[in-house]
Amino acid sequence: MYSRSIIARAAPRFTPVRAPIRRRMYSSEPGKRFAGAEDNEFNREREHIKQHAGESGDFWGKLCIYVVIPCLIVGVVNAKIRWDAHWEHVSHEPPRSERPEYPYQNIRTKNFFWGDGDKTLFWNDKVNYHKRDE
Repeated sequence: MYSRSIIARAAPRFTPVRAPIRRRMYSSEPGKRFAGAEDNEFNREREHIKQHAGESGDFWGKLCIYVVIPCLIVGVVNAKIRWDAHWEHVSHEPPRSERPEYPYQNIRTKNFFWGDGDKTLFWNDKVNYHKRDE
């Protein structure tokens, strides 16, 4: 009994196959998309919105490729040139230990609870310097 039900379910069902409805690809009216009841304001507006969305997508894709990417490349090159010029300028300055420290710089009311207590959270040894009380 059990095997018969499995075989019956596994057997292909014979249903009549319908031929697909074919659209006329090359009709005499290429500009008109809707006919009969489909030809109403709502469907025409939706078709226009779909066409506009496709054109907008093409526009933004071309804008990204031909405008944004070259601008980013120019910006990166400019930043690299300025970065190198800045560090070239800094290399000619006197050492940080010889520069004056003004009273408004590196104010410490209490030690930080990380590290040696003197360096802030965003401390950079290449740029920042703090003279300890001598």
